[in-house]
Amino acid sequence: MNKKMSSKLLLLAEKIQTKQAVVGVIGLGYVGLPLALEAVKSGFVAIGFDKNRDKINSLNQKKSYISDLQSIIVQEALESERFIATDQFELLQQTDIIVICVPTPIAADKSPDISYIEEAVMKIQQYMTTDTLVILESTTYPGTTREIVYPMIEQCGYTVGNDCFLAYSPERIDPGNRHFNVKNTPKVVGGLTEDCTQLAKLFYEQALQTKVHCVSTPEVAEMEKLLENTFRQVNIALINELSKVCHAMNINIWEVVDAAATKPYGFMRFTPGPGVGGHCIPVDPKYLLWIGQQYGIHASLIDAADKVNESMPKFVVERLTYYLNMHHKQLVGAKIIVIGVTYKPNVNDIRESPALNIVQLLKGMHCDIQIVDPFIKDMPTVSLTPQLVQQADGVIILTNHSMIDYGIIDSHANFIFDTRQTDYAFNNENYYKL
Repeated sequence: MNKKMSSKLLLLAEKIQTKQAVVGVIGLGYVGLPLALEAVKSGFVAIGFDKNRDKINSLNQKKSYISDLQSIIVQEALESERFIATDQFELLQQTDIIVICVPTPIAADKSPDISYIEEAVMKIQQYMTTDTLVILESTTYPGTTREIVYPMIEQCGYTVGNDCFLAYSPERIDPGNRHFNVKNTPKVVGGLTEDCTQLAKLFYEQALQTKVHCVSTPEVAEMEKLLENTFRQVNIALINELSKVCHAMNINIWEVVDAAATKPYGFMRFTPGPGVGGHCIPVDPKYLLWIGQQYGIHASLIDAADKVNESMPKFVVERLTYYLNMHHKQLVGAKIIVIGVTYKPNVNDIRESPALNIVQLLKGMHCDIQIVDPFIKDMPTVSLTPQLVQQADGVIILTNHSMIDYGIIDSHANFIFDTRQTDYAFNNENYYKL
């Protein structure tokens, strides 16, 4: 930190180091809740804020609504008396650190919708006190922290870098990932001032005990997050497009990928699928496209990749039609079992899931659709039984949840169309990969 440190900075730094600082987290979804609970584990008091009363009630009943976050963790946090879940935002007055973890969706015109960020900062304006560190974690376009959040904070009469502190640190949550989580994934931070950066770094080091990489500005941190997910989007699009070419040429794309992956350098393995889903990959590149347009740049590669991935549900239905025809059946009116509709395996998140688009396309062809997904409670699903599988014209695997009994499918399906290369050794002679 700077040699001439303000008394406010020194006081807050000491409170963070001794874990006397109270942490407020606005938004208790996939990002905010794990962060708040990890801060509690590390010895901080954390107050989680969310305007969704159902979430607050669930947490106060010691129940987790996130599929890969066990309820026992919520229970232990509550019983420690260092965790509060509330929709009473006036409790922000009690916090020393406020982390914003709210959604950043896309508007109908594909422009960034940062209304949730603005709403959160308006709450902060009402209740924050001096000596507070505010960190934005929501994925957004470069310039949001400086051009949107910073002026709103200073409207309170505080000078950022002196009376209060502001930084950006992109969330890096990967729901369902069994190896990397909020604690063992390095953080990136960029503050409005060097002191802001160092305070945010200190907080994450104390709360998560993880490596923290500091960058020069919030804009760098905001852009690197978009790079992370746009990198994935572009490479997924490449392999999805190649899968179309390989199908037309009667070449096994999976064998091609396996062969290419033997190269120990210069190649990174990506596999084809029915499209991209979740809040990150379908959304973040559009933020990058939009901000580029504001500066007169059309990111044509990103735009093309977006279109390729968005085309995959239609391609999947075309392939399904092809396999039905091979078995002397038509798509119209076919009885199809859909395995999995969440955007990725072993989570209960259906945001932007390509499986939903595929289901709608099939229903548009008057298919009789039966959905099997043990993680879904908000739409009609059925249990997987031998009789169900036998009576169907075919089975399509759109999300390869690990708790599905693939043996039943293997033994009784008329044919199987696997869009995810499920980790099961199928013996069914009518098993097809995307």
